[in-house]
Amino acid sequence: MTKTLIIAEKPSVAQDIARALTPVAGKFEKHADHFENDRYVVTSAVGHLVEIKAPEAYDVKRGKWSFAHLPVVPPHFELAPIDKSKSRLSAVVKLVKRKDVTDLVNACDAGREGELIFRLIVQYAAAGKPFSKPIRRLWLQSMTPQAIRDGFDKLRSDEQMQGLADAARSRSEADWLVGINGTRAMTAFNSRDGGFFLTTVGRVQTPTLSIVVEREEKIRKHVARDYWEVRAAFDAQAGQYEGKWFDPKWKKNPDDAEARADRLWNEADAQAIAAAVRGQPATVTEEAKPSSQSSPLLYDLTTLQREANSRFGFSAKTTLSIAQALYEKHKVLTYPRTDSRALPEDYVGVVKQTFAMLADEELPGPLAALSQHARKGLDAGYVKPTKRVFDNTKVSDHFAIIPTLQAPKSLTEIEAKLYDLVVKRFIAVFYPAAEYMVTTRISKVAVAEATHHFQTNGKVLVNPGWLAVYGKEAQDEDANLVPVTQGETVRTEGVDVKQLKTKPPARYTEATLLSAMEGAGKLIDDDELRQAMAEKGLGTPATRAAIIEGLILEKYMLREGRELQPTAKAFQLMTLLRGLAIEDLTKPELTGNWEYQLSQMEHGKLSRERFMAEIAKMAERIVKKAKEYDRDTIPGDYATLSTPCPNCGGVVKENYRRFACTGAAGSPEGSGCGFSITKLPAGRTFEVAEADALLRDKRLGPLDGFRSKAGWPFSAELRIVHDEEIGNWKLEFDFGDDDKPAEGEGEPVDFSGQQSLGPCPKCRSHVYEHGSSYVCEHAVGAHTTCDFKSGAVILQQPVTHEEMTRLLTTGRTKLLEDFVSNKTKRKFKAFLVYDAKEGKVGFEFEPRAARPPAKKAPARKTAA
Repeated sequence: MTKTLIIAEKPSVAQDIARALTPVAGKFEKHADHFENDRYVVTSAVGHLVEIKAPEAYDVKRGKWSFAHLPVVPPHFELAPIDKSKSRLSAVVKLVKRKDVTDLVNACDAGREGELIFRLIVQYAAAGKPFSKPIRRLWLQSMTPQAIRDGFDKLRSDEQMQGLADAARSRSEADWLVGINGTRAMTAFNSRDGGFFLTTVGRVQTPTLSIVVEREEKIRKHVARDYWEVRAAFDAQAGQYEGKWFDPKWKKNPDDAEARADRLWNEADAQAIAAAVRGQPATVTEEAKPSSQSSPLLYDLTTLQREANSRFGFSAKTTLSIAQALYEKHKVLTYPRTDSRALPEDYVGVVKQTFAMLADEELPGPLAALSQHARKGLDAGYVKPTKRVFDNTKVSDHFAIIPTLQAPKSLTEIEAKLYDLVVKRFIAVFYPAAEYMVTTRISKVAVAEATHHFQTNGKVLVNPGWLAVYGKEAQDEDANLVPVTQGETVRTEGVDVKQLKTKPPARYTEATLLSAMEGAGKLIDDDELRQAMAEKGLGTPATRAAIIEGLILEKYMLREGRELQPTAKAFQLMTLLRGLAIEDLTKPELTGNWEYQLSQMEHGKLSRERFMAEIAKMAERIVKKAKEYDRDTIPGDYATLSTPCPNCGGVVKENYRRFACTGAAGSPEGSGCGFSITKLPAGRTFEVAEADALLRDKRLGPLDGFRSKAGWPFSAELRIVHDEEIGNWKLEFDFGDDDKPAEGEGEPVDFSGQQSLGPCPKCRSHVYEHGSSYVCEHAVGAHTTCDFKSGAVILQQPVTHEEMTRLLTTGRTKLLEDFVSNKTKRKFKAFLVYDAKEGKVGFEFEPRAARPPAKKAPARKTAA
């Protein structure tokens, strides 16, 4: 009997498919890596199982990161198993090759990445030969059992998916080509003077970083300007209202973005206006007209991430993982990795059923309040086939994120928050527009010299419409505008002159950066414009969160509260790329166009060969520019340190590679004393404030983020010391154990000014702080007889004197909470303990509360 092999992206989805097919195809038997019945074999990947690599002759090993081996543009790409998934890959390939399996169904996530995961597995299984078994595509928007069964009734052909498959492969290979050539060329350039300075670049990550750096440059260059506003209080018969002075003749000045109609640039003018109008009568004219505001469109992933970041502070990555859980685990949301904000035109009936579910089911906790709005929407007939919501031309591979027919039962607090956002938007989009009465009042004060105009705005919510879903039934705060009768004369009772300062543009948050990525560098709030730019954005809704996280992981950006702040390493990279004239990697619009081309390829309007040829040319051009650069330094906008040269007291300035003395202020170029320190010690870029602190205090740290020549991360202190041989100061690392040289050569260390922290656990002598470590007094100096040493900072967790004393006297510290794993970058809690058997300090973890009997078991230990 022949069988169909179904390959899902994750084990949980494979299980859902088996459950959904059981009523129509019979019971499945569970095996180690798959489910099977008489008709189907259902298995899954665990995300990507294989990755692309260059053929062996073109592969570039870490030790060969030099220009001699670049560019790397192979004629074809081979596949290699991902180490951690080898066993899973072997199991899936075995099923693909089974003789009784005659056809395959791709049930991976409905999108470009899901297509790639499946295609690479099949390519690997074929081992270079044409794959002969027929392939069909399961395209799921919802994970409910009925939606899965419906999907199997409408399987897509392999030919229908060819465009998406080509775009998926092209995206993967383009990222490889640009990433490998760009990263290794920039790393080779920055490592010319020795060391290993990893400089990662990417087809999407670098233009995204460019957006953030350009904003930070504007912030740093902004010079605050004083301006004045004149506000007057007017007495009318019905009460008092306020108006702000403005110039009705003002026109926008393209050369001055900070100019406004209500801003005055010198205090004298503002005070003169205030003096002229104070106590004077004013005539009033006003215009009141109705205004309406429709609900925002349904969510796609990017708008959901933006709003969740603004409302709750969720990172884009967190929002995606919550939405994925609501889709996969709870089955209460449709597919989240979508760039569409519309629904198919045949979905009106499903929407009505969903409204009925929300109205009739007992929703948990605060979600219960939404039932009344769903019931009202049904009873009032709000769900209609409007083009604003139901439009096939605006549905790409997926439609907007909406609730499914499955009622939520047990959501966590953060899952409920995100579900609430989606359901409110889903209900609100069908409600009538909110209706306002907007009033613009102009109060004119005529004096001998001129007529001065003051504007007051009022906005009254007449009918809340969709705002009722969000609990907004009352009028806005600025709606309480006292009425005036026609032709009434009012009196200028009080006038206030306010001095203010212009502000720099705000730093990006994840919400605003996601918007900028979506608009290829342009912040777009207007729904219609955003849709027009949707196919030209940086990355896709599914990848933008990972791009932001990658930039943070590579230390190009930091999260400061909700703000994203570029580091010195980011500025260094942008200076390099601009100086080398490699504009391809810094222009968001250009990369946005590539994303548009991939979209065109998906729809069969662009050939894969043409796109990849352009990407190969770009990779070659990047390497060529870096290879040919022959000047001493890259031009850029560099800083001047506030701390003087430690050697001669001259001015220390930054250049591309170093902080160097330039001599006394006003001295001609080249008159410095020769003092300089690298900006990139062991691959870590100095922030300007750090360089200032090092020159001032002669010591800095401990710091992390350094890399050895082999690329391994390490932490250390930095210090500058005077070298008698060269007659100047130099930079060196202090690991805390540099007083342990070859036997008999070290100088004795004087600990007489310090208090002992406790007895050495090895030899019972005294332990003191020394450099960036705690050491036994006999572990340093000329004649070492002990080797006990422990870091003062371990995995970014400072170890205080108090905790070291506790460790030395009791054998363990209290529970410390801020260790950060080098591998996962996640925080963890542990005790530090002395392991007598190993002869060093290690970790001990809390026993798991879920297993009471295990409390008596010995604690786990690993080396610190």
